[in-house]
Amino acid sequence: MVDVLVIGGGNAALCAALMAREAGASVLLLEAAPREWRGGNSQHTRNLRCMHDAPQDVLVDAYPEEEYWQDLLKVTGGLTDEKLARIAIRASSTCRGWMRQHGVHFQPPLSGALHVARTNAFFMGGGKALVNAYFRSAEALGVQIRYNAPVDAIELDGDRFVAARIGAERIEARACVLAAGGFESNREWLREAWGQVNGEWVAENFLIRGTRFNMGVLLKYMIDAGADAIGDPSQSHCVAIDARAPLYDGGICTRVDCVSLGVVVNRHARRFYDEGEDFWPKRYAIWGRLVAQQPGQIAYSIIDSKAIGRFMPPVFPGTKANTLAELARATGLDEKTFVDTIETYNRACRVGTFDHAVLDDCHTEGIQPAKTHWAQPLDKPPFYAYALRPGITFTYLGLKVDERSAVHFGGKPSPNLYVAGEMMAGNVLGKGYTAGVGMAIGTAFGRIAGTEAARAALQSKQNAKETTHAVA
Repeated sequence: MVDVLVIGGGNAALCAALMAREAGASVLLLEAAPREWRGGNSQHTRNLRCMHDAPQDVLVDAYPEEEYWQDLLKVTGGLTDEKLARIAIRASSTCRGWMRQHGVHFQPPLSGALHVARTNAFFMGGGKALVNAYFRSAEALGVQIRYNAPVDAIELDGDRFVAARIGAERIEARACVLAAGGFESNREWLREAWGQVNGEWVAENFLIRGTRFNMGVLLKYMIDAGADAIGDPSQSHCVAIDARAPLYDGGICTRVDCVSLGVVVNRHARRFYDEGEDFWPKRYAIWGRLVAQQPGQIAYSIIDSKAIGRFMPPVFPGTKANTLAELARATGLDEKTFVDTIETYNRACRVGTFDHAVLDDCHTEGIQPAKTHWAQPLDKPPFYAYALRPGITFTYLGLKVDERSAVHFGGKPSPNLYVAGEMMAGNVLGKGYTAGVGMAIGTAFGRIAGTEAARAALQSKQNAKETTHAVA
């Protein structure tokens, strides 16, 4: 029998496996995906949001705990557990040394992106390099790893973990960490969560930015088995991505990052939200949900030539035209309405000192919705349009935890079953998102879950040994 069983193969699972192994426990990790697709959504990540009170290696200036907390509080609208959130925030300030010990490298601050370099540490080689480093370290430490191993059931004795099942196979362990992700790849569950509008399933037009293997099988099993759940099933890390992106695994390159530099219109050629509300890293994750609420779940990000070179270019080129009327025809939007929307916006712009690195004074007056920053007339051809669809990264429905990352049943923590990553992120993320916080939550609670699982397993083993000696 193994000491600690870890179910999942992303950042949180790997952090749990490494910590449990470092604590002296024998560890088996079960990854549902084949080896070439290992790593869950973590393979598509880029960075970790880090608290720091002074400049630290790849981080400039300071990003203190209270500012981090206020940023999180703002994007979640207060739907967050402050105690658990602050655990993740504080852990983000001290985890990079441990990450480096396991082969993770960080790149120097990005030039021209001061507000990002201040808050986020970027992985050299991105998330794929991070999970590969963790897998190499886990193998070197003696963690057993199995691929193509989708667990479909958990055997419980009350609130105690006994075994996991893969079909007819039964795998016992003294303690277990669940880190198998959300249900974003499960189209049927997404339809159920988002419902219908005007007789159409809202989720039918969703694209999945991340892994195709997160079907929510274990999450549903645990909820049905009586584990305490938390979160709204319709809430998720939902980003506006290029409508031409693949159904699964498009990752970061399908995101369209020019929203704050122009305007966004729906299929009726009308604006519907403030494109300049706040810095893009703090606001990019609300746009998927905004687009999901528009007719047909589609929208169009419109820019002119002044924006070129000021945002990370997406993988697909935008639709290009020399006039607004031509752009409307090329995108299938009503020409008269589209031109009127842009010209009305242009007249409303009050251009001050444009600076995309700060909350500048370029704003609109007299129109709704307003654009509160970076408002410039769209008047320099050629013009560009990017069709947008909602891109689901991960879902927020999860299992309720405490500071030890224990799964709860009827308000009582399990003595040997823990959860980390997307399966519990809803404790901190009731809604909304800010760049890099998912990796902060997964790293913090993955490490906690692994440590606690090892402690529970080794204590169980010691108790069994003492009982055997007493009987003898």
